[in-house]
Amino acid sequence: MSNTSQENSPAPARLGLIAGGGEFPLLVAKEAALRGHEVFVAGLKGVTSPELEKLAAKVRLFRLGQISAPIDFFRENGVTQVALAGLIKHNSIFGGIMPDLRAGIIMARLKDMRAQTIFAALVEEFARDGLEIVNSAQYLGHLFPKAGHLTKTRPDADQMKSVALGWKAAKTLADLDIGLCACVASRMVLALEGAEGTDACIRRAGELCRQSDRKASGLVVVKVARSRQDMRFDLPVIGTGTLASLKEAGAAVLTIEAGKTLILDKENFLSAADKAGIAVLALNADGQM
Repeated sequence: MSNTSQENSPAPARLGLIAGGGEFPLLVAKEAALRGHEVFVAGLKGVTSPELEKLAAKVRLFRLGQISAPIDFFRENGVTQVALAGLIKHNSIFGGIMPDLRAGIIMARLKDMRAQTIFAALVEEFARDGLEIVNSAQYLGHLFPKAGHLTKTRPDADQMKSVALGWKAAKTLADLDIGLCACVASRMVLALEGAEGTDACIRRAGELCRQSDRKASGLVVVKVARSRQDMRFDLPVIGTGTLASLKEAGAAVLTIEAGKTLILDKENFLSAADKAGIAVLALNADGQM
């Protein structure tokens, strides 16, 4: 699926935003508003931040599993382009406690429940009603780091060997559309991300480190993008929750993919990582700087 046209298309005067949890939707809404766009938010009950009320022209909350009502909301408000941002468990989009009829029909057609399969179906369904799913990160280019060491703290030679192994493991995992994160200590893979998400994977790796003879100070965390990452959805994102998990696990190194991983509140994140003694570096898609 090509996303070049999505990345180059100009933002509309009215932008629809499907907002999950966390800070990402707030940043998108804020930056879009600063560029003069009215933002209409379809949020999730109990998930979406109420702070969006201050940034959006209108916010309406829906439950997981609803497809028809959010589409109607956007069309009623003259929205033609919609962005997705924030934490939404992909296997809940068509599920929820009680999916609507439209979601049930879509779910029955899915060949599997992988993230890319589900989001591709969402793109197709929105297009039926004249709604284009666009790149939510088009406003946030300054938060995507270039390749290199991002902190003053640097990995040692042994940790870099673990980084190389973790990169291969994470890339394989990502291209199977299972998860985006691998955790390694002393050149041994300890944990791979599954449905539990990145933070839980990191904490699990920390616990395994403490239970083994491998020192937690040698724990290396690698988070990557898919080789054919669609920048419109399910981007690799790290933020305060990631940092808290790294600290709890006693991690020494965080490695991310340059140009495709979004660091929320980037300057403060990197400063706090440095203070915690955690090295952060970004590698290109080939695993090199």
